[in-house]
Amino acid sequence: MPNNTLWLEILTQLYGKPAASTLLESLQARLDTFPVILLSPVARDGQLNHKDVMLITYGDQVTEPGNAPLTSLADFCEEYLHDLVNCIHILPFYPYTSDDGFSVSDYRQVDPNLGSWQDIERLGQKFRLMFDGVINHISAQSAWFRAFLREDPYYLDFFISVRNDPDLSMVVRPRALPLLTLFEGKHVWTTFSADQVDLNYKNPQVLLEIIDLLLFYAIKGAEFIRLDAIAYLWKEIGTTCIHLPQTHLVIQLLRSIFDEIAPHIKLISETNVPHHNNISYFGDGANEAQLVYNFALPPLVLHTMYTSDAGVLSEWAAGLQLPSGKVTFFNFLASHDGIGINPVRGILPESAIHDLVEQVRSRGGFVSEKQNSDGSLSPYELNINYFDALSGLNDNGQIDIHVSRFLAAHAIMFSVIGMPGIYFHSLFGSRGWPEGVILSGANRTINRQKCSRLELEGNLSDNNHLRSRVFGGLARLLRVRAGSLAFDPYGLQRVFNFSSSVFALMRTSPRSGAGVLCLQNVSSFTQSLSLDFANIFSSSTGRSVLVDLISGKSINHDDAFSLDPYQTCWITILKG
Repeated sequence: MPNNTLWLEILTQLYGKPAASTLLESLQARLDTFPVILLSPVARDGQLNHKDVMLITYGDQVTEPGNAPLTSLADFCEEYLHDLVNCIHILPFYPYTSDDGFSVSDYRQVDPNLGSWQDIERLGQKFRLMFDGVINHISAQSAWFRAFLREDPYYLDFFISVRNDPDLSMVVRPRALPLLTLFEGKHVWTTFSADQVDLNYKNPQVLLEIIDLLLFYAIKGAEFIRLDAIAYLWKEIGTTCIHLPQTHLVIQLLRSIFDEIAPHIKLISETNVPHHNNISYFGDGANEAQLVYNFALPPLVLHTMYTSDAGVLSEWAAGLQLPSGKVTFFNFLASHDGIGINPVRGILPESAIHDLVEQVRSRGGFVSEKQNSDGSLSPYELNINYFDALSGLNDNGQIDIHVSRFLAAHAIMFSVIGMPGIYFHSLFGSRGWPEGVILSGANRTINRQKCSRLELEGNLSDNNHLRSRVFGGLARLLRVRAGSLAFDPYGLQRVFNFSSSVFALMRTSPRSGAGVLCLQNVSSFTQSLSLDFANIFSSSTGRSVLVDLISGKSINHDDAFSLDPYQTCWITILKG
């Protein structure tokens, strides 16, 4: 039976007792109209496992003449990725007016320039899908906002009109743009841009419409729903308007509804904020997001590679804790956006953050800024292709070192507790696209170039091409990872400090007991280690064989152990 008691409690806290009962009736009436939401052919009604890996891609990432982009993407993924990734995050594929899809003009349609719902359904036959819930804002060209401007009675309070010049100085700004935009005499709240108009969740009809929408996505095949920019959802003048209690209540309501109606659906929160705020979206471990983007990881790995020192990364990883065995991190290094800096404030000193900024600039990257409450600007995001970011300035163009360093960074990401997500351009060894920044005027475009399928496949067929080398190296790591139960996304993680230039952790599955010691040299120098394997594996190794899963080589317990520059070793114990 629906959890009416919890829903009534949440609605009461959000909208007051007099309105809550009526809203609950409206909610239940809407839910009663939904058909049974069936699992897709590849969905699992349960937890994630060690084989789950997410590809992050645009719907038109792979193009070719005569084919709809989504058709080409499906063809390409089925051919190249069938045994490497089993989940695909298709970045917003709805009609839009700006921000490469994140200013949605129609939530329920597929952009005809990309394809159709049939194309999405086809992808869902072979891959588990993540859809974007871009529910903080909607396009200024959307039907909802046009109805608001026409003063249609139903839509009058769908958006936030600000009158009488209140003090908005406390509002946290993610971008250095005006908070309010003038539309036909109304100053309307626009957190991200003048074309992205914030929805007003103080109007319960907005919440009901969004619940309808997210259930529609479940019917259309989504198994993961990414809650885009969710931290900014609820606005209260006189507050920061970020991480407000009402926002968490809305997520709790969504989670409870999905638990009742479609329990296979997993919510994933996208909050590019300091780590302690980020992990608050797990809630109590059972009532909010099942996955949280691990935003601190990309800049921490970058810092580790720049300094050849894993100390800060190791200390942070040692402190990663999950509130329950049913939630986990969504780990990534690159995405369609840049590398957020805010998540490592409080983890890295400001001097190290400044160094990250300068290192990225020296490699041809860009730095986006945010507006602070005092009106000043500070770095917010590093905009650079991740391969370019890891290309050493003193490597004298040695591509071997660049590739090794890039694979090492991803080996770290694959080993840390959680589910890995890998951006298309990272998986296929792309470089940055500075020309795109000039064309679009947006820094993030540097990592959003579209690919010709013919050219891409030609690159991959050439064993000496950068794309082929990167893809081959990452594919090997992914296959090895998928073969070990130790990489359980809900598993245990123990960090070791063998050397400042070695990131070391033991991953253990709580369900099978399988364990893997992950060792990563983060420097360009050989690292010699003294390892007590019996103590590390917490068991007698006298009759056991140690094997490096990466190389397949056995390891003698008594031999001196060393790691070549940027070498990855994933060591497991085989019972003899």
